[in-house]
Amino acid sequence: MLTRIDHIGIACFDLDKTVEFYRATYGFEVFHSEVNEEQGVREAMLKINDTSDGGASYLQLLEPTREDSTVAKWLAKNGEGVHHIAFGTADVDAEAADIKGKGVRVLYEEPRRGSMGSRITFLHPKDCHGVLTELVTSAPVESPEH
Repeated sequence: MLTRIDHIGIACFDLDKTVEFYRATYGFEVFHSEVNEEQGVREAMLKINDTSDGGASYLQLLEPTREDSTVAKWLAKNGEGVHHIAFGTADVDAEAADIKGKGVRVLYEEPRRGSMGSRITFLHPKDCHGVLTELVTSAPVESPEH
């Protein structure tokens, strides 16, 4: 079962400038930042609010670290903007299997490591009305990491 909007991923050319925009304009602060070598991105998670299931909702700002990353290719084609939407679930494996059984292509055979130690997979945008969709099982968060 999907329990919340975990985050909205926003692709950007300059992470620092984009973080500053969200800080100055909306007052959002960086809750967590990291470089995900596997995905080829540098990212910042801006916490928007806590949710009733113990999770939270975030904006995920993504800057590519290499030209062959998925986000770099997407930016070259589309420019800055909303890259994907992610839904939280208690069990990404079961949710992905259930959705795959409904005819939606799941992009990873096995979930991968995502932000803040989460487990993630993606659904093909052509099967989701043009929206790249991520499924996320969050790791327990004890304290912010910067």
